[in-house]
Amino acid sequence: MNKIRVMLAEDQNLVRLGICSLLELSERIDVVGQVEDGSHVVEGIQKFRPDVLLMDIRMPKMTGIDALHAMRAAGCMVPSIILTTFDDSQLVLEGMQAGAKGYLLKDVSLNSLVGAIESVYAGGTLVQPAITERILKGLSSMEPRFDNLVAPESLSDKEVEVLRLMAGGFSNREISRTIHKSEGTVKNQVSSILEKLGVRDRTQAVLRAINLGLL
Repeated sequence: MNKIRVMLAEDQNLVRLGICSLLELSERIDVVGQVEDGSHVVEGIQKFRPDVLLMDIRMPKMTGIDALHAMRAAGCMVPSIILTTFDDSQLVLEGMQAGAKGYLLKDVSLNSLVGAIESVYAGGTLVQPAITERILKGLSSMEPRFDNLVAPESLSDKEVEVLRLMAGGFSNREISRTIHKSEGTVKNQVSSILEKLGVRDRTQAVLRAINLGLL
C-alpha cells in the first residue's frame, strides 16, 4: 500500500517537529515537506506534491485561510486539514468555505490524526471536535435515551457530512456555503437525517448520532 504524502505548514518549530515526529511513527504516512508560513504553502505544494496538507490556521505572515485562497487561485488545491489550538466555530466555517476538508485541534492523538488524513485523502470531510461545548453541556441535562429505538436507516456520505456540520452548530445557510449546495438542498438533507434517525430536532439528531457512534 502506497504511503500518503503529507506536507505540514506550521510556524512554531517545536510544534512542527513534534507533529512530524508523531506522523513518522505511522506506516501509512510519509511527511514529504514542511513550510514555516502560509506564504510558502503554494510553493511547497508545487515542490513536494503532497496528497494531504496539514496547516496551522494562525500564522504570522499568511494565515491558513489565506493560504487556502492562494492555493485555489494558483490552481493547486490539495485535501487540507486545519490544525489549531483554537476551538472557534467561525474560523472552522471560514476554513471550510475556503476549501479545507478537515479541522483538528493540535492535541489530537496519533490514531485520530492518521485517521483524519486517511479520511480526507479518500475524499471525505472531517470536522473535529465536531461536538461543540454547547452540545456537550446538553448531554448532561437532556440525558436522551434511545435504547428502545430500532436501528436507523443508513445515512449517505453526504448526510454524514451535513450531520457533522450540524454538530458543529452551523446553520443551514452556513452548511450550504460550506458544501456548496443550495440552502433548500441542505434543508431537505437535514429533514432526511432527522427522519432516518427517528428524532424531532437537530440537537436530538446529534445526540442520537453520538449514541450510535457516528460522531
